Amino acid sequence: MSFWATKSVVVTGGAGFLGSFVVEKLAERGCRRIFVPRSKDYDLVQMEAVQHLYVDTRPEVVIHLAALVGGIGANLANPGKFFYDNLVMGAQLMEVGRQFGLEKFVGVGTVCAYPKFAPIPSREDDFWNGYPEETNAPYGMAKKMLLVQSRAYRQQYGFNSIVLFPVNLYGPRDNFDLASCHVIPALIRKFLDASASALHSGKPRVTVWGTGGATREFLYVEDAAEGVVLAAERYNKSLPVNLGAGFEISIRELVTLISKLTGFHGEVVWDTSKPDGQPRRMLDTSRAKAEFGFMARTSFEEGLRNTIEWYRRRTDS
Repeated sequence: MSFWATKSVVVTGGAGFLGSFVVEKLAERGCRRIFVPRSKDYDLVQMEAVQHLYVDTRPEVVIHLAALVGGIGANLANPGKFFYDNLVMGAQLMEVGRQFGLEKFVGVGTVCAYPKFAPIPSREDDFWNGYPEETNAPYGMAKKMLLVQSRAYRQQYGFNSIVLFPVNLYGPRDNFDLASCHVIPALIRKFLDASASALHSGKPRVTVWGTGGATREFLYVEDAAEGVVLAAERYNKSLPVNLGAGFEISIRELVTLISKLTGFHGEVVWDTSKPDGQPRRMLDTSRAKAEFGFMARTSFEEGLRNTIEWYRRRTDS
């Protein structure tokens, strides 16, 4: 509580999915000066806007969560923009923070930065042993540069920055736009929409990309927010740190579970002409536990139930 009581904190992306929970965690800990820049006022891709942000807010801590993100389809459609925007936002926020004497910079990367064939569970020491999976490599490489910059700036300038690498997040307030969302919100929406339409058109049917053989690890968004805030309080090294939940589930198993929890009774069609993406994904989270005491608390089924219920309330209102 005392760490945050007097701090002025900027949370980029603080109105977004993960960011909104991070802002709530900060407020619960007694932080009274939290500034959330909006893109209409501060376009973080533009250096001048980043400079104005620092002048206007005079932060002591910056938690950088703003990112251009999406599922496999969005990454395939926008590789250049995903690379450039994410790279430039992080680089400029850290550089201007250094110039302004920022006390601490907290960058949040992505599991997509890991090599395509990293050992499972993937440890932070595996980070540089290969190129990311091709469908999301531009996004992953842009976020990987946060770590390069963090290490370089600590070495040359003594700049205190940390970079965290969470697995795929899910939970209430996620993006459910089928053109850009990730797999869990996409499946929840598809199953609920298909069940609703089947009332008028017969047996429901849902198409899912890939073979179902790829695996993923998922971290509930409130747990991820707690991890970010704990790291901001307690961690002060430029070694990367994984944030995860410690389990692996195949997409086929995920489809079965979400169909059960949403009450879907219909046909699932696998479109094997579409890519699976990363073959396997699961992180070793022992460093986060050792360095700042982070462990995920929410069971996967509980988190999915919360997410489905939130989406139902949102669509019913």
